[in-house]
Formats: sequence, structure tokens, C-alpha cells
Amino acid sequence: MPSDLAALRGEPSYVWRAGQERQYALIARYARLDDARVLIDGIGLGLFAGKIRERATPHVTGMDIEPERVRQAQTRAPLALVGAAEALPYPANYFDTLLSHEVIEHVQDDRQSAREMVRVLKPGGRLVLFCPNRWYPFETHGHYWRGVYHFGNTPFINYLPDALRNRLAPHVRAYTRRRLLRLFDDLPVRLVHYRRIYAAYDNWIARLGAPARVARDWLHRLEQTPLDTWGMSHLLVLEKLAPPAA
Repeated sequence: MPSDLAALRGEPSYVWRAGQERQYALIARYARLDDARVLIDGIGLGLFAGKIRERATPHVTGMDIEPERVRQAQTRAPLALVGAAEALPYPANYFDTLLSHEVIEHVQDDRQSAREMVRVLKPGGRLVLFCPNRWYPFETHGHYWRGVYHFGNTPFINYLPDALRNRLAPHVRAYTRRRLLRLFDDLPVRLVHYRRIYAAYDNWIARLGAPARVARDWLHRLEQTPLDTWGMSHLLVLEKLAPPAA
């Protein structure tokens, strides 16, 4: 069942399964975790924070705008704070790695949130960002119809023109590659890696077993090909540049 915050904030990870394990491997591949200073921007219930602290570094913190979620996350990351993505409560040039996992689509000002993520990274530090792909065939955050919110996957909403799409899903953004990269225009970063990724389909595998597992593995092989256009999420990795020499 969806939580009361599903429409506003999305649903955080409640359990650690193959999908989260795969995303952890991607984070570890493209950003420093071992003995790093890590910030999770939108910590949710703290599952990723807990795994990073368990496997890589004790220097993990995070923030979230929802106090109740922060209280739960503090059982895994005691230094978690309540805060907004548009005004991160941390000093500049502080973190080695920043994880933003399906969060930026929910914030009030995504451009300001992008500026804040870059601000708190050290030069050479990396941002790993996951967010919804506009061309995925389903809107996974539900939709509104006649003022009533309906939770669940809704087909083809994101294929509608903005004026119609945003009436059905005013509570969440979905990004094209161009729109996502535009958030970081004029910021001191370089592109390290970009791809669209397909989902882990853990629920389908739990229900259907081997056939769903074969389908998932086949879809994952389409990543980093032209057929990743319909992947579920963007994976964007950016590195903060050092300031120019005086």
C-alpha cells in the first residue's frame, strides 16, 4: 500500500533486493565510497546510507525534507538531518560523493537543487544521480484524475505534450536527457558517465520466477545501446571541477 506521502515525495526503498544491489554496484563503480565522505540527498529510510556505512565508510550522512523519514533513517545514519534540497545544510567543498536517488523530480526548484549538489562537493568529488526517464512507457508515481490521486504505474502519460502530461502528473517531473543535462549548464562539472537504465523488476521476478528474470537480464543488456531510450531511469555521473588557477 502507498504511504500518505506517495504523491508528494514518492516511495523510498523499504527493502534491500536485487534492484538496490545493482544500483549500489553502479554507484561504487563510478564514485568513491571507500573511506569517503558521502552525502545522500534525499535519504528516505536510510537503506543506501546503511549499506554504505556497513561496506565502505562510516562517514555517511544524509538529509530529507520529511522529519518522520529522517527519524527512521537515523537508525542507519545517525547524522541524518531534516533539510531541503534547495538549501543543503552543509558547507561548500565538503563531500567526496553525493548520491541523489530518484529525488530531484520531487523538489520545488530542480535547478537550485542542482546548484546546491555541486556546491557541497569537493573539487574532484562526484555526483551520482538517478531520476525518471520521460520516455519510459509508464509514469511510476501515479496520476491525478478529477482531483483524485491514483497510485501505481500509468501507461503513456509521459508521452503526452507537457500541457496534458502535467495536468495528470503535476506532482512529479520526468526528464529527457537534454532537460536533465540542462540543469547543470554553467556549473563547474564534467560529464563522467551517462546512460538510461532499466528496472530490476523484483516484484515481477518474485511472482513469475525464471521467465521474468530472463526478461530483466535481456533488458539490462540493452543499456548503453540505442534501445536504452525506453529505460526506466537516467543514471548521470558528474565530477566537480577545480576552480581555475589565479
